[in-house]
Amino acid sequence: MHKPHPINEEYEFTKGLIISSTDLKGIITYANRKFCEIAGYSKNELVGSNHNIIRHPDMPKAAFKELWKTIKSGKEWTGIVKNLRKDGRHYWAYSHITPVYSDKKISGYTAARRPASSEEIAEIAPLYVSMLEKENQND
Repeated sequence: MHKPHPINEEYEFTKGLIISSTDLKGIITYANRKFCEIAGYSKNELVGSNHNIIRHPDMPKAAFKELWKTIKSGKEWTGIVKNLRKDGRHYWAYSHITPVYSDKKISGYTAARRPASSEEIAEIAPLYVSMLEKENQND
């Protein structure tokens, strides 16, 4: 078994589109090949797992709270997310998440993610650090 990379080492996600779908509780029901490649997991490891399998500890809880509030209300959510690969490295993605409807009710969610630009990362990273510091003070 190989040694995990340090958590602060970035994995270069430079091209392609990550697509995944989840049920209402965030359990992955579909993962495209690019998602498997970038996250470092097999399709079998991803499908059936909670999407938070790729949640990076640097991501503030408040960011996900807002994301879930938005998509559960039937609206689309767009934002920059720092994700954790299986090997411990991270990657930044520009995410667009939409509710999926069946019989006029939300039945799940689909996310499309592309590489985040260095400008997008530079803009959001300090905000996430600030949010995380506030959360850690309240714990």
